[in-house]
Amino acid sequence: MEIKQKKLSNQHTFTFNEHSLNFAFKNKSGAEDVDVEYGTFPDKSSLLIEQNDWLRNVGILWFLLGALNIGRAVFSDNPVTGTGLWLFLGIICLIWFAVTKVRYSVFKTETSNIFVIQNGQHDHIIDEISKRKKAQLLQWYGDVNVDNDPESEINKFRWLAEQNVITKEQSEEKIAQVEFAHKDPDLQHKLN
Repeated sequence: MEIKQKKLSNQHTFTFNEHSLNFAFKNKSGAEDVDVEYGTFPDKSSLLIEQNDWLRNVGILWFLLGALNIGRAVFSDNPVTGTGLWLFLGIICLIWFAVTKVRYSVFKTETSNIFVIQNGQHDHIIDEISKRKKAQLLQWYGDVNVDNDPESEINKFRWLAEQNVITKEQSEEKIAQVEFAHKDPDLQHKLN
């Protein structure tokens, strides 16, 4: 499965492979292509806003200058015609500023940062990554390993429940299996 995002010069491609996510992007600064296993994908993200502050500041300045010119013309009973040029240019700059603003959810992985543009596809991409992460964690850690320390196994299943990979009830079942598998063999013979 592949999902593409595009805004202005930013092109992001998310390719959902069986065991890993391939994230490729191109923008005016460069390009990158990375693979991240779903099980190592972070839950938390930060917000990055890419915007042209100069355009905003000039837009505000011109808007205020235009409003001041119109206000001065109205106050002094002069004709308003021709005094709104700066106001018009300021509004154009502010609209351009708003349209060119790009918001990203940034996930910091061990190999690279993954940027997901906050648009209509954002939640679908995050949900797909989350679904695949849970499946991979269950594949990696979902079985009881009787060779491991019992406390380590119990903590593993509690952690899987905290990650919402398994339910609390499933976690308790797995913990009961761990405890049963590590009971004293002499005690098991007496119980049987």
